[in-house]
Amino acid sequence: MRVYWTLLRRELGAYFASLTGYVVIAAGTFLMGLGFLDLLLAVQQEPTPAPITELYFRTPFFWVIVLLSAPVITMRLFALEKFSGTYETLMTTPVRDAEVVLAKFSAALAFYIVMWLPALACIFVVRHFARDGSLVDWGLIGTTYLGVVLLGCLFLAIGCLASSLTRIQTVAAMLSFLCGVSLLLVAYLASQSPALPAWQAAVLSHFALSDHMLDFTRGVVDTRTIAFYLSLTVLFLYATLRVTESRRWK
Repeated sequence: MRVYWTLLRRELGAYFASLTGYVVIAAGTFLMGLGFLDLLLAVQQEPTPAPITELYFRTPFFWVIVLLSAPVITMRLFALEKFSGTYETLMTTPVRDAEVVLAKFSAALAFYIVMWLPALACIFVVRHFARDGSLVDWGLIGTTYLGVVLLGCLFLAIGCLASSLTRIQTVAAMLSFLCGVSLLLVAYLASQSPALPAWQAAVLSHFALSDHMLDFTRGVVDTRTIAFYLSLTVLFLYATLRVTESRRWK
């Protein structure tokens, strides 16, 4: 575990000691604020059909942030080390491949969570100006952030795999982005193809990421959904580990 924590501090330092990390946080905060402002302007003249915290995480801005931030956060994890020549030095030290993969993923996830913290400010604004501050349900906020973290785990794991496949950061970012968009399109195509057999529709419904997020914003925590995200996250991380180990076969 000591090696893991050392690697984790190394990766976190790479995020917060570089300008890129703060640019990502600033861009994410700008899009969060822009989405919140757009939502407030849309609902100021009429009552909302749902809590504003639920509507906020259903806006296109949310998915833009998730789809763009994950590739940018993960593109440097393996690709930059391969490009700079430090990858072989790292892998020849007395560390296990699983520790390297897990530390890099954990650092990316921690940075992703920090990036989403400014969204709490929008919720505090609603609570401050609401006539009844108790209207903000902290249980719903907790389940909503659980959904945000689970989505992040999946897309960051995809980004780790993409970064391990190349030494060019832009290529890694594009691969991760295209894979993330493909996951969203699977659910959309399923909804647009009602003639699909029942078993195919059932399988594709599990990839309805927007529906999953809608459930989380409503306080619905389905263990099957959690198992789905954790299983895919582990699958992509395992694939990343196998790619990392493949250097021994060359």
